[in-house]
Amino acid sequence: MVDEQEEATFDEAAWRAVDLGNQLAQEDEETDVWDIADGLLAGAIQYWLYSREPCDNPRCEDCAPISTAEQRLAELMKLVRQYAEESEYYHSQNDANVGRA
Repeated sequence: MVDEQEEATFDEAAWRAVDLGNQLAQEDEETDVWDIADGLLAGAIQYWLYSREPCDNPRCEDCAPISTAEQRLAELMKLVRQYAEESEYYHSQNDANVGRA
């Protein structure tokens, strides 16, 4: 279970990323927001992978679930899906699969 401090840290990091994206978009309105979002995502992935590097003990139980690149990628993809589905922007009224009356 996530404690309050961990949740606060998570929320702060997420909001700072959103704020940074908004700031970059406002500084140069000609910049494509998709480029900004892709850059933020690339940076977040780099940081996440860095933070999940296994230690130098091949028998470390904490590192076992992420002890290979494939395992780290699988964990990352699981989190990407979870966070995307939890996002208020996951569904859009303009999605191609939304029914229209």
